[in-house]
Amino acid sequence: MEIKRTWRTSTTYFSLGFLLLCVQSGKLAAISIKGSQIKDTHIQNIDIDAEYELLDMDHQEQQLEEPKLIGIPINRGPYFDTSASKNVTALVGKTAYMNCRVHNLGNRTVSWIRHRDLHLLTVGRLTYTSDLRFQSIHNPQTEDWSLQVRYPQKRDSGVYECQVSTTPPISHCMQLSIVEPITVILGGPELFINTGSTINLTCIIRHSPEPPPGIYWTHDNSEISYDSPRGGVSVITEKGEITTSYLLIQRAKDPDSGKYTCSPSNANPISVTVHVLN
Repeated sequence: MEIKRTWRTSTTYFSLGFLLLCVQSGKLAAISIKGSQIKDTHIQNIDIDAEYELLDMDHQEQQLEEPKLIGIPINRGPYFDTSASKNVTALVGKTAYMNCRVHNLGNRTVSWIRHRDLHLLTVGRLTYTSDLRFQSIHNPQTEDWSLQVRYPQKRDSGVYECQVSTTPPISHCMQLSIVEPITVILGGPELFINTGSTINLTCIIRHSPEPPPGIYWTHDNSEISYDSPRGGVSVITEKGEITTSYLLIQRAKDPDSGKYTCSPSNANPISVTVHVLN
């Protein structure tokens, strides 16, 4: 015998004389009854927001001890793709985007809420705040809803919630971190080097979401040439979560004294004064 029944409710009962099925509070129970005694019970978790079919339930006497119940999802509601909705780190003043990907949205709407003050920022593509730096961006050909924050400042850091208007609403939270890269030269602001030794200036860039595309060194505001007749000048740069640039000047002489500046392309410059001692 094949029984097909589709339901969409938080609580459903139906009886076939020998079998009682109960769906309640997200649990699916199959209880086999023989005479006036309950012979066996099977309980499993289900998604009460989905639709299910019951298939292939054999009611022969030898099968009553273990009824076969197969739940097959038919129409799942909206859900988040967390692999495409992650925390974001961005630079001060550089536009930041937080992405929220929602599958099976249907006719529901997506809203963005700032947790710091529980402020409703956007609903759908409409902005509900007087701070026009915030804007919801959606491409109808995708399932992505992005919150754009223009000219972000450190005060914009915090938790932001992407919410879908189901009943009850579902939400996914993300952390926005607005950072300002820090540039330092080890041993500064002044270094004293003996004549004939090697000047080793180490510039470190921290808290940058991505390695700086370029790092430029200057000496007394003039760009350093690595193939000048002086020779013995080189730069080694190691890029990563923390980027380090080493300026090496061999056989230091008095003209090598002065102000050296390390200028990352995405961070503030930093200077150090070098004194070459006779």
